[in-house]
Amino acid sequence: MRRGRTLIFVFLIIIIAAVVAFFAYTQYFAKPSVADQPLFREVYIAGQNIPQGGTITADLLATIKIAPENVVEVMYTLEEQGTLVGQVAKLPLDQGVLITTPMVGDASSSVPISGPQWASLIPPGMTAMSIPANRFALSGYSINDGAHVNLNACFLFVDVDPSFQTILPNKTAALTGTGFLPDALPVVSLSVGAADSNQGRLELDPSLQQPYYASPSEAQRPRMVCQMMLQDVVVMKLGDFSIEPGATIKTLPVTTNEAGETVSVTIVPDIVTLIVTPQDSITLTYLLNTLDTQTRLSMTLRNPSDQARQATEASTLQFLLSQYNIPVPAKLPYAMQPALSVFSVPTVVPTEAVAP
Repeated sequence: MRRGRTLIFVFLIIIIAAVVAFFAYTQYFAKPSVADQPLFREVYIAGQNIPQGGTITADLLATIKIAPENVVEVMYTLEEQGTLVGQVAKLPLDQGVLITTPMVGDASSSVPISGPQWASLIPPGMTAMSIPANRFALSGYSINDGAHVNLNACFLFVDVDPSFQTILPNKTAALTGTGFLPDALPVVSLSVGAADSNQGRLELDPSLQQPYYASPSEAQRPRMVCQMMLQDVVVMKLGDFSIEPGATIKTLPVTTNEAGETVSVTIVPDIVTLIVTPQDSITLTYLLNTLDTQTRLSMTLRNPSDQARQATEASTLQFLLSQYNIPVPAKLPYAMQPALSVFSVPTVVPTEAVAP
């Protein structure tokens, strides 16, 4: 009995020793030491600016060192130079950009890239469209390339005749000789007089209780409404894009003063290109074709980090009176002299021009 217990203890000691030896081997002998592991791995970046469609050569590349755990499969390591060299850039690569597999393609199977280089700046699913602008629409030229803006539009509405599609009131004329002519075919005969007056309405004078015909004294006054149309739109370019070499362009004449010296001419931008959705581009196209009908477009500058959308209410004359508590002046039996019918801009005289 005592001998059997001794054998059991011996077997247990052997098993424990084997387990300890196995863990010691896996921890200290089978696993490579930290000193043998590389601290960094080199991956390729663009050493120079690589244009869209350009072939990647070894002199255009550079490397940076990053931790091994940060290296992902889409990166090109130092050992993969032969795979990267000879590829074609699918988009412009600025100097210092980390090159990944989606950025390049096989030169033998790639489709030739055409079009201007700045077309690659348009995000997928978006489009670029230009609209006319001036310093008021551009918020005093505070709006420039890359700015985020809101687009406002103002419209003038008038009442029209649904059938004629013309501005009311209609012109009226007198009809004479209506009815059937004797000894003739049964055809109604009409004769239109040349009255050519605006259509009015019949009203009753409250004092005399007599009807009278009131005609409009002037043409119909349009009703204006303004509303924010687009929000958080990115400005792609303020002014004209550069013309490609060899294209026909207009050159401004050289301006000289009386002394014969060349005077620099400042070209004021009168156009701005916006990055919008295809549906918004259709909206802008409609608005551009209504500019001759007194539609006005203006942009407001916003913080690029502000991506909030605001629900705005259209501004009309009724909205201004109610929102800002503006009373309609009462008709008084007295008035200021001289009569004021329009506002005029005050004239500011410079201090230097004032006589002593």
